Amino acid sequence: MTAIFSTAFLGPIEYYAQVIKNPDALLEIHEHFPKQTYRNRTAIYGANGKLVISIPLKSRNRERTAVKDIQISYDSAWQMILWRSITTAYRSSAFFEYYEAEFEKLIFRKTPSLLDYNNSLHTWILAKLKMDAKFTATEKYEKKYSKLIDLRNSIHPKIDSGFKHSEYMQVFSDKMGFIPNLSIIDLLFNEGPHGLSVLK
Repeated sequence: MTAIFSTAFLGPIEYYAQVIKNPDALLEIHEHFPKQTYRNRTAIYGANGKLVISIPLKSRNRERTAVKDIQISYDSAWQMILWRSITTAYRSSAFFEYYEAEFEKLIFRKTPSLLDYNNSLHTWILAKLKMDAKFTATEKYEKKYSKLIDLRNSIHPKIDSGFKHSEYMQVFSDKMGFIPNLSIIDLLFNEGPHGLSVLK
């Protein structure tokens, strides 16, 4: 194993570029849940530019709860709002119609666990991009790893890692320009399986 990742909700392009480099990796499930990260939020290209969307979580002791025990809140109709945002953003993209039916079922899954929800989407994305990668869950929390690339906190919406990738056609780029490192679904819906070349 070469790296350790956090869980990610429809992670950014940078996340999956690292997955290609480190296909046999650890998935951190025992860390205390940190706020404002890709673990429960992502960014897509909406009609008015970059749109950040997140999964609401049950709040009890969230900061002291292990990621594996974090539960999703279904008190609001967030899945419907999420789906409307995604369809508005990508309905006219080149490949959305090919993935829509399967993806809709995954978005509307009701699973208590954030980790399970993220994992089901992650597995689907790997399959659609034909990425041969496997995550093995951690058995306990380790603050530091001497022999692994630690990506748990370096791939972060508020940290510029210097990651760059080639541009591709986006639905609204003719109006507002190219936005890099959005959710992997932006790449998948616009480029389909050809998106794999952007990740390498």
